[in-house]
Amino acid sequence: MPLSARFPDLTALDLYASVVELGSLGRAAKVHGIAQPSASSRIRNLERQLGVILLDRSPTGSVPTSEGIVVSGWTDAILRAAHELEAGLVALKSERVGRLRIAASYTIAEYLLPGWLGRFLREHPGDTVALDVANSTAVLAQLERGDADIGFIETPLPTPAMTEVIVGHDELIAVVPPTHPWGSGDVVTLAELAATPLVMREKGSGTREAFEEALREADLGLPVSVLELGSTSAVRSAVLSGNSPTVISRIAVASELEDGQLVEVQVQDLEIRRNLKAVWPAGKVLPKLADALLADLRE
Repeated sequence: MPLSARFPDLTALDLYASVVELGSLGRAAKVHGIAQPSASSRIRNLERQLGVILLDRSPTGSVPTSEGIVVSGWTDAILRAAHELEAGLVALKSERVGRLRIAASYTIAEYLLPGWLGRFLREHPGDTVALDVANSTAVLAQLERGDADIGFIETPLPTPAMTEVIVGHDELIAVVPPTHPWGSGDVVTLAELAATPLVMREKGSGTREAFEEALREADLGLPVSVLELGSTSAVRSAVLSGNSPTVISRIAVASELEDGQLVEVQVQDLEIRRNLKAVWPAGKVLPKLADALLADLRE
């Protein structure tokens, strides 16, 4: 069935995804190399085309509306496919033979891999990378099927079928908007946090598994979710535009904590530090490009 003529322009969707990620129309315009008025016009045209208001705009930034959060989740999948198509076409046109297939969990893919791959591809201009983003459980499944050469995950659960190499570290923290009662700086108990409806990642994500494991170790029940979302950026956006807490990667909210859009909640006995790991099937020799990327990350 052909796509409707009203299907949104991919460049407009890409710009919208950057606004959601960066929390600012001006920052997104700068990343895309266009003037802010032009970026604002593109977003307004996108909203008219879709028939929904995507952003709540204010002098301090832009955050997705409730409908915008839903559209953001769909947009992530569309743009991943578009980027993969673009990379494949470039490879075909250039007759490149080196192709690295990566599967990565959301936090690593959204906040770390862009920098890692930027450096790597500058040193390997004749090669290409295909990146698939999924939760940690799905990444491991892709590796087991042979659909990826190397994976990057955050799950604390053991992976006996995989070889693991630590490539970084992260910490999970509780955050709220400044308007939330917990934003005043009072200490919250872990039991209070566990009993409070949270914005959460979906089942199978490394972030959720790490938090649930911490609650089990404290003999507490599983957390209650008011909203479950399929990416770290969607969780962050929902908390920015709402009034519910979440437990999230410190890496993912570093800029929002710095500029005061989010406040870290002091939770008694909440200490979740996790290793960020490169993984591949045990006993399998890494392909040349995967081994070269891993060597770069170890330096």
